[in-house]
Amino acid sequence: MDEQPINIKTPAQLRIGCAIFYFISGIGYSTWASRIPTIKHQLNLNEAQLGTVLFALPVGLMLTMPVTNALLRKYTSRSVMLFGSVFLCVLLALIGITSNMWQLIVVLFFFGSARNLMTLSINTQGVAVQQLYTKSIMATFHGIWSLAGFAGAAVGYLMVYFNIGVPYHFLFVSIALFVVTFYFIKDTIDQKPIPQSRRPIFSLPDKYLLKFSLICFASMACENAMYDWSAIYFQKAVHAEKATATAAFVIYMVAMTTGRFVGDKLVTRLGIKTVLRFSGIFIFCGLLLAVILPYTVTAMLGFILVGLGVSCVVPMIFSLAGKSTSMSSSSALASISTIGYIGFLLVPPFVGYIAHASSIRWSFGIIALFGAMIVLLVSKIKEDSSQQEEASAYLPEN
Repeated sequence: MDEQPINIKTPAQLRIGCAIFYFISGIGYSTWASRIPTIKHQLNLNEAQLGTVLFALPVGLMLTMPVTNALLRKYTSRSVMLFGSVFLCVLLALIGITSNMWQLIVVLFFFGSARNLMTLSINTQGVAVQQLYTKSIMATFHGIWSLAGFAGAAVGYLMVYFNIGVPYHFLFVSIALFVVTFYFIKDTIDQKPIPQSRRPIFSLPDKYLLKFSLICFASMACENAMYDWSAIYFQKAVHAEKATATAAFVIYMVAMTTGRFVGDKLVTRLGIKTVLRFSGIFIFCGLLLAVILPYTVTAMLGFILVGLGVSCVVPMIFSLAGKSTSMSSSSALASISTIGYIGFLLVPPFVGYIAHASSIRWSFGIIALFGAMIVLLVSKIKEDSSQQEEASAYLPEN
């Protein structure tokens, strides 16, 4: 009698394994983001210097893109993901022991490289796991990333509250993620790399996709500006203590995570255009509320609105863009995500430059305009009932 193979994983096991690495990526990034105010204070950085420091991460990420693409053509996504996760853990620990601005810039550059290795490989894994299911599960994976972001922010709050130093905080998280990485790597897909034809690293979206790209750009710019500057806004504009400032970041992450897990039901009831329109309104009103009334309660409420606003924009835009007839769905999503990622990576550093030249309230006021931009662009999207039903098919059911 033939022996049954013992290494075959069920789709559920592979889904959990993939979700774990989305979680690792999210908690690794939010751990760093939760202690930005502390690091800024320890290194005595002004807003412009912090903006320059933050710029190192996206530069490292963008420059690593062709390297990661080449690795994924030669090695399995599991191997690249394993290396990226270990690299991320090491660099997170190194961030905690940097003693000057230039050391931090160098470490953040490579931290960005590690994030790119993780981002592309876990999404490759996610696509492979998606093929095992009849309904979309990709948005849920992004929800897991947000949940990890909340967890990292919550741990950061506790570390600040109990006055635990950044080196010990980052080392503890790095060791924990290192152990989780090696425990769950066996529960991921070990598919052979698929040879791909040479394609340009960057392809511009066509006319149909341009408005989707700009919406994605605006949302991701707001999202990452909140990651990097929400706690500092509370310290500088609201004049809150460190623990309260970190709590503001936690509240933002809670709102965003909640929105991503309930967004699908809202789309089913209201339609994608309506949800996108309200997303832009929430972003605009939330940031404006925090700017006009820079007090603890009003600013917290504003951050909640922003978190809810940015939560589902990208998954919904991806679902609409997937209907493009001029480009394949993969090419369409790649061009849109590239434009969006530019907003995610490049806008936050400029928040620092504007804050240094004027004030951080002016910076957030300008970022609020991205919310209005989303509302304007959504009004130009043509969508009938059949398109709503088709778009909804791209989104998972909870």
